[in-house]
Amino acid sequence: MIEVESLTKKYGENTAISDLTFSIDDGHIYGFLGPNGAGKSTTMNIITGCLAATHGSVRIDGYDIFESPLEAKSKIGYLPEQPPLYQDMTPREYLRFVAEAKKIGRDQISAAVDEVMSKTQITDVGDRLIKNLSKGYKQRVGIAQALLGNPSTIILDEPTVGLDPNQIIEIRALISELGKTHTIILSSHILSEVQAVCDRIMIISKGKMVANDTPEGLEKLFAGKTELSLSVKGSKDAVDGVLGSIDEISDFTSEEKDGITLVTAECANEVNAEERLFFAFADVRLPIIRMNAERASLEDIFIELTKSDTVEETADELDLAAEYGAAVEADAAAAAETAGEDMPVSDEEEGTEQ
Repeated sequence: MIEVESLTKKYGENTAISDLTFSIDDGHIYGFLGPNGAGKSTTMNIITGCLAATHGSVRIDGYDIFESPLEAKSKIGYLPEQPPLYQDMTPREYLRFVAEAKKIGRDQISAAVDEVMSKTQITDVGDRLIKNLSKGYKQRVGIAQALLGNPSTIILDEPTVGLDPNQIIEIRALISELGKTHTIILSSHILSEVQAVCDRIMIISKGKMVANDTPEGLEKLFAGKTELSLSVKGSKDAVDGVLGSIDEISDFTSEEKDGITLVTAECANEVNAEERLFFAFADVRLPIIRMNAERASLEDIFIELTKSDTVEETADELDLAAEYGAAVEADAAAAAETAGEDMPVSDEEEGTEQ
């Protein structure tokens, strides 16, 4: 479980995230969404211990990421948008190196590497140079390194960027499978991808959390009405009579063509009008040939929740980009230097950072 409380990150006068408070429960696949510059990457970098926060706290399975970083980081596997792969190593060599860096026992490394290679289905390419692998296999190697040490939570930042459609389907299937044994946080700009694999969705806008719910909950909260399209075998008068008797239907239009009445109806989003319509028409022996419900898509909800990020703000965001980027790089460099002090050393080069 991850608990984030009052998390704030500032770069000079620029606030990247402001007073974020949320929790990540075990056993779910979370989608983490937001416009460019909304603070997603900053939030993930703080959760994983790569950046310091200005204010607030992050606890991972009870360990504070700032006060007990080694214990907290051991609970997280992280795949950045650009996987940190050494191109001149084979996947097996690279994963052994990462296992040593994560301080997995020497007598357990081989078994741990074999297990994550099997889970990510890269065993067959385990002895080929990483630079010769396809983008899809490189992403699998990146996910494999995140799985080493069996962390309870896996954070994936844009895991399908640059992949072809077949590779995207394969990575989605892998994420769904991993979600059975791990908590997954998936950051992506591909809304259909989030909708396909995630059972909870968090949306961040201008550094603030604006939604944290199931896809169905977001639909009910923000969609307002559901539009139903029906084709019913029967006369317009008979169909209109049935529709007029159903309280859940707020409005409808109908048109008869060749003995089939075409209907467009509206109902409140929180009611199950489809079931009510089915039984109502069945009672009068009018068969429904076709029925389709159109609710708000995740894209509609995303636009509604982040529409305050207007075009007029773009110029100000561009002015801040150089200062913001430089500050992020400085913080990341400092974090890397600190992390390097805890990295294991080889027997031959004791004292040299790995």
